[in-house]
Amino acid sequence: MTVLDRFLKYVTFDTQSSEETATTPSTPGQRVFAEALVKELEAIGMEEISLDEHSYVMATLPANTDREIPTIGFIAHLDTSPDMSGKDVQPRIVTYQGGDIVLDAEENVVLSLSMFPELSDYKGQDLIVTNGKTLLGADDKGGVAAIMAAMQYLKDHPEIEHGKIRIAFTPDEEIGQGADHFDVEKFGCDWGYTIDGGQIGELEYENFNAAGAKVIFKGLNVHPGYAKDKMLNASLRAIEFASWLPEGQRPEHTTGYEGFFHLTGMTGSVEEATLSYIIRDHDRKLFEEKKELLRTLVDRMNEAYPGCARLELRDQYYNMREVVEPQKHIVDLAFEAMTSVGVEPIVKPIRGGTDGARLSFMGLPCPNIFAGGLNFHGRYEFLPVRSLEKSMETVVAIIQLTVDK
Repeated sequence: MTVLDRFLKYVTFDTQSSEETATTPSTPGQRVFAEALVKELEAIGMEEISLDEHSYVMATLPANTDREIPTIGFIAHLDTSPDMSGKDVQPRIVTYQGGDIVLDAEENVVLSLSMFPELSDYKGQDLIVTNGKTLLGADDKGGVAAIMAAMQYLKDHPEIEHGKIRIAFTPDEEIGQGADHFDVEKFGCDWGYTIDGGQIGELEYENFNAAGAKVIFKGLNVHPGYAKDKMLNASLRAIEFASWLPEGQRPEHTTGYEGFFHLTGMTGSVEEATLSYIIRDHDRKLFEEKKELLRTLVDRMNEAYPGCARLELRDQYYNMREVVEPQKHIVDLAFEAMTSVGVEPIVKPIRGGTDGARLSFMGLPCPNIFAGGLNFHGRYEFLPVRSLEKSMETVVAIIQLTVDK
């Protein structure tokens, strides 16, 4: 079974995660997919295969040499984004000759070159696209397929010397819970790689520091006909508060290493209102300053309207660069592996998070490598077949280079 065959099979599993269930995995489809992968791992001949109660899958490809070689791991996630349906995915392969790709003629859903100019980079290649009604699921079934195909390749080519290899598939990465029950000690690796990046060549070992915040406003509701000097409208206070945050530090105005405050939700009435934010910055000092600004503005609101505002603030994850950079050789190894298979590495910061960030701080340094897809989490997602194949080849090359080094 080729890496393409595996991917086309895997996207038929409905594995959307959900923030509403408070279970792990958050949806039953992830368990079904995990059980199917266990059967495939058994068929490949992997060892130490485990599937725990939270649907974390782990397995081992034993070393085929007596040399002392570090144990490395490869990780991908089972779930797809809750942002769009992943049910009844119907992928198709088109040989891209330029211009637009009609995904759904009836609904006029078009993967257009004007909206997605990156299409031009893949002229002449086979692209896996959606039917315009669902996401594709390359995030991260592309990563799952690349890892599984790499393990099959190594089993089929015992002449390739390698150390002990561990693999893992995790649930609920898309809702930020992929590392919640990950047993780093059980995984037992010197370092690892998540195969969860986007376009071909992506190599990432920096990500945002991240926090979540809620600002809750209490108001005083009285009959509007008699409200003079009495009413305190919580919704208006929330609007006022939102206007105090720097406009230039919103996601739509930032790029590269620039951080932001992102208003992700708001509810409100006269009696009570809530603003929900995520706070992001690559620089730890600027990250802490952003959190302090929120505290200062809440104090300012309470000075004007005593007891009006309350802040709930919690850190979510940190920039893995703090952990990975002191062991930069693991990034250099991935860089060299990509080059060896004809891929030009693109080293850049993640404007988001990854399981690897949390795992790095849990004791498993874990950079992120491309799986090849683009336009994740929506109907315009696509995956160049060559990119998927190169992701698999990169995994194999990392394993080979670990022996050579």
